[in-house]
Amino acid sequence: MDTYEVYALKYADHPNRPAANNFIGHDEHDGTMPIDYFVWLIKQGSKHWIVDTGFSQQAGESRGRRFLACPGDTLQAMGVDPASITDVIITHMHYDHCGNHHLFGGARFHLQDREIAYATGRCMCFKPMREAYDEEDVVAMVRRVHRGKAVFHDGDEEIAPGLSVHRIGGHTMGLQSLRIHTRKGWLVLASDAAHLYANMEQSRPFPIVYNVADMLEGHQRLYRLASSPDLVIPGHDPLVMQRYPSPSAELEGRVVRLD
Repeated sequence: MDTYEVYALKYADHPNRPAANNFIGHDEHDGTMPIDYFVWLIKQGSKHWIVDTGFSQQAGESRGRRFLACPGDTLQAMGVDPASITDVIITHMHYDHCGNHHLFGGARFHLQDREIAYATGRCMCFKPMREAYDEEDVVAMVRRVHRGKAVFHDGDEEIAPGLSVHRIGGHTMGLQSLRIHTRKGWLVLASDAAHLYANMEQSRPFPIVYNVADMLEGHQRLYRLASSPDLVIPGHDPLVMQRYPSPSAELEGRVVRLD
């Protein structure tokens, strides 16, 4: 079985986020509960996959997020040229996961059938459903489809030996998580199937949601896909940067290795 290296690249954060914004229903914590923003790099020898593409400084600041580093610059610091990437896996098309298309102009973008149907369908007639999507990012993805630069998946599919996508839904109609074979076993990049460890551990859903039942079932499915609970990586938890080591002193505070 092939094995992969997996890295989380932090590019932005939201330090003053109210804790109540991270859970449906009453939150027992007062004050703030920050979240981080990541893209992920999967490596096997000279082959690289990017998981999500983040947002630009302008897009983030327009929504009150603190932009820390362009994902492309961090990749360059890791010795990876964004222009050389051939495959990008988009977990879902929210603004913080599907911007910066220009950095990966030659790549094929992998996404679920149901995600692009959701992002361009009737649900977007309702402001609460479309607020987390960026119109220009959606248009850019449609252009990729028409230019033959999109690869669609329907449910659970293997992209390469030891690397597969799994439609979880819940947060959006077509959100997909990744299952990756590593030296530690099967690691799962949850992305926004679980924003925080607390969402999974306490069965308390994040409030931006398409289907609450699917989100709660999705938490359990993430655990089933991984070799152990500590190999499920949430999409926005600052604890990720504390629990995993940086691959080098130069990348401290920006990148951690997850496998």
